[in-house]
Order: sequence, then C-alpha cells, then structure tokens
Amino acid sequence: MAKNSKEVKENIEEAVSKTASENNVEIEEKKTDGNNVKVVKTDEGSKTGQSKCPKCGATDISLNTTTGKLRCNFCRHEFEPEKVEGLEKDLSKLEGTVIGSGASNIDASSDEIVTLKCSSCGAEVVVDTTSSTQARCHWCRNMLSINEQIPNGAVPDVVLPFSVKKDEARKNIEEFVGKRRFFAYPTFVKEFTTENIMGVYFPYMVIDVNAHSNLVGEGEHLVRSYTVGNDEHKETYYDADAYHVEREFDIVIDGLTVESNKDRLNKNDKEKTNNIINSIMPFDIENCVKYDSNYLNGYTSEKRDTNIDDLKDLAYAQSKDIAKFSVNDTLKNYDRGVRWETEDFKVKGEQWKSAYLPVWLYSYMQVKGDKKLLHYVAVNARTKETMGSVPIHMPKLVIVSILVEILGFILMLNIDFDYNWLFLSLGFIYFFVMYSRYRNSGARHNYETETKTNVTNLRKQDAFMEHRTRLENSMIDGANNKSITGESVKSKMLNSLIESNSITSFAKKTIEKSTNDKK
Repeated sequence: MAKNSKEVKENIEEAVSKTASENNVEIEEKKTDGNNVKVVKTDEGSKTGQSKCPKCGATDISLNTTTGKLRCNFCRHEFEPEKVEGLEKDLSKLEGTVIGSGASNIDASSDEIVTLKCSSCGAEVVVDTTSSTQARCHWCRNMLSINEQIPNGAVPDVVLPFSVKKDEARKNIEEFVGKRRFFAYPTFVKEFTTENIMGVYFPYMVIDVNAHSNLVGEGEHLVRSYTVGNDEHKETYYDADAYHVEREFDIVIDGLTVESNKDRLNKNDKEKTNNIINSIMPFDIENCVKYDSNYLNGYTSEKRDTNIDDLKDLAYAQSKDIAKFSVNDTLKNYDRGVRWETEDFKVKGEQWKSAYLPVWLYSYMQVKGDKKLLHYVAVNARTKETMGSVPIHMPKLVIVSILVEILGFILMLNIDFDYNWLFLSLGFIYFFVMYSRYRNSGARHNYETETKTNVTNLRKQDAFMEHRTRLENSMIDGANNKSITGESVKSKMLNSLIESNSITSFAKKTIEKSTNDKK
C-alpha cells in the first residue's frame, strides 16, 4: 500500500530523537552493548516534495558535471552543493560509534511505493523508490523529489556527483576494448558499442576509524645467500640476522569504502565480473555532498541492502590490514619479511555513512550454450580509472599459445642456455598473460594501501636476537606483514548473508503457505 509524504515524514521523525547538537542537527544518542552510539540525522532540512531553484522557483534541476553544482534548467542559475553537518570532522577525536541516519538499519516493512502531493497543482504522484527518487507531475510537469530519508536504504547520507562526462567515459571504454580486440569474442566485437553505457550511482558504506594498534613479532635481514653442491644437485641457502620487532601507534583511517549491495560484494559470482567495479576505487570521497535527488537526474541508482552489522566484521578486518600496511615503510630493513605474532587492533571510535558513488558502466552478456557470463567495463566517474573484462575467443587464444609453445621448443633446441628448458613454458605463460589481460579476474581495490591514513605516536622497537645460517627459504617462515585478511572475511560474510536470506525466504514461504491453507 502506498503511503503519503506526511506519513514518510512522521516515520523519519520517530526514528531520530530531537536532541540538538552544536550544528542544530538532530541527534539520537543511545548505548548498545556498553558502547555509545550517536545517530546523526543527515537529511536535516530536506523536503519531501519539490526541490526548487532558489532564484526562480523552477523544479527542473540537474547536475552540471563541469562545475559539480546543481543547475536550474529554466533560468540556468547554479547553486552550491550542501555539506553534511553533524558528523565528526576531526577523526582523531572520534569516540564510540557515530552513524549517519542514511546508514541506519533498513526497515524491511517500509513501503517501496511513496505517494507525493504536488505543491503546485495538488495532484498526487507515485514514486517507486526501488528505481527512482524523482518523478514528474503528469499535470503541471513540475519535478517532485524524495530527499528525506525513508528507512528502506533508498536515500543515503551523501552523494559524490558525476564529474566525468559521458563522452569522456565512452572514449576510455573504447580505448580499453580497442587494445583487446585481437582475442575478443567475434560476436562481442561485432555488437560492441558505447552508445548504451549508463551512469550509475552505486551504494557504498564509508567508514572512518580512530584506533590503536600494537604489532609484535620477528623480522629477518638477509646477510648473504649462497649455493652449495655440484651441477647435478645444487641447493641455495640464506644467512640472516633475526630481530624482535614491535610497532605501536595510533591510526586514523579516513574513508574506508566498501560496497553495501550484496550483489556487488559478491566478486566470486561465476556469472558476473563484479570485481571490475570494485577495482576502479578509490573515490575522492572528501568531496561528497549532502544527498539531493537532483544529482540523480539523468542517471540510475541501486539501493543498499546490507546493514552496518552485516559489514562490521569486514570493515574491522580491512581496517586491521590497513593499520598493518601503514607501518611497512618502517620495516624496509627486513628484506626477508616480518612475521607478526601479535596483532592487537583496538577501535576507539568509528563513523559510518551511506554514500552514492558514481560509475559509468558498460555491460555485455556472453552466452555460450547454457552458460552465461556478464562482462563489465567500468569507469570511475571522478578519476577516470578504467577496468574491464572482455569476452575471449578461446579457440584463437589456444591456437596462438600452441604456436608460441612450438617457437619455445625450437629456441630450446637451438640456444645454449643452462635453463633452456624454461622455453617449454613460453606457450603457457603467454596464455595466462593474455587471459589475465582480457579477463582481469585478479583486479581489485587495494584498500590496504589506497585508503587515506594518519599514523601518530609511533613507538618502534628493533632488538637483535640472533644470527641464523643455512636457511632454506628466501623469506622468513610465516611472513605476514604484506598479507591481507579482508577478502577471506568478505567470503565468510557473504555466505552468512546468503544463508540468512535463504532462511528468511523459507520462513516467508512457510508463513504464506500456512495463511493460504487456513483460507
């Protein structure tokens, strides 16, 4: 059943208590599991209905990608975007948990259909929030927008406007595909066109963290390497100095960004190349502005379907990785690596906000018999970072790889080289290099090094332990200072979400069947 704008407003006001902050923003403060949780109403002052030009009052408003400002399409007046107030700006002072109201838990009972009353002519206009937060009045042609937050994940705290124009994105995609035409699937080459690329706002959670980290372990510095034995049996050994290593520090993580749509989080889906969209991060999230549905005019968007509790373990694991990598530049002496045996990471404060971030997206469905694979080429609509997956014509790639293998065999027979047997692997190497270049299955966002951080109060300890000889491995056993855990946590989280959805779906079907049987 549709609900009117008055009911929407009442639901929002019930969700956030009226406690005034220094910025005159409504704040709800509560305790959860002994922790202070502050919910900041980031849509304070927003209106459900018509967003009007401050100069002429027209409602036909859209984004000017050149300036990043909203522009009235009637009088051409441009006005500055609003910034979100009430969130903590000095992250070193962040304590407890701060949540933007747009990141609050999704209310599964919230209606997707909202009825707005046009303030110009009085007509009622229906907006389906699953696909849009704007609609045009069919009587007077005024634009109606939903800017107040509905507890269904449709309205985030902030939005990062498009700044890369469609023509620029098309050029990037054409160049990316153009460099990969030789082994591209013939049908794809024939059907490829950038006319149908779409501008999409994808949902993300942006997390700020104020934490303390303490790392304790061992590091090794290479003294020498040497080979013993004869031509028939050679062994390489390593001598190294071992040190007791400690790094204790405070760290601020500014803008860790994770997908908040389950489908986009799932990068192991064999029917999609979702990792491509993840790989074009990071975004310049410091330029996010207060959400206004006018930024979505001319673009499409997805709703988030995960809550903070769903993403918290993932965010903590990635934050821990970021902290570990942030001090790697102090470990350069340990060229054989460091094995951290204790990795304490204590969060003093965290801040969550829901965001819409812009992507230009080209997609192509490759169908081979009963198998389908959805390929993407994506462009970060702020930085122009481009990554994609191009369907491969496997027979052609295999034939060329065989020819390269034959060439390698000929070289092996004619070149005097101690390791000439390596030429036998040329065909295999060529195959995997080309496959990787087209599919890019390993492409991802390197959050551990690409997220902004600030390390303070660093305490270092490097104490010599012993000289070790005749070590067989080129790295210290168990080296983990450059390993990440966030991806494995993500897989576990996705399995949990899928299982939870399956249980919920089963319960709904059972209830519906029981109700029908009673009827």
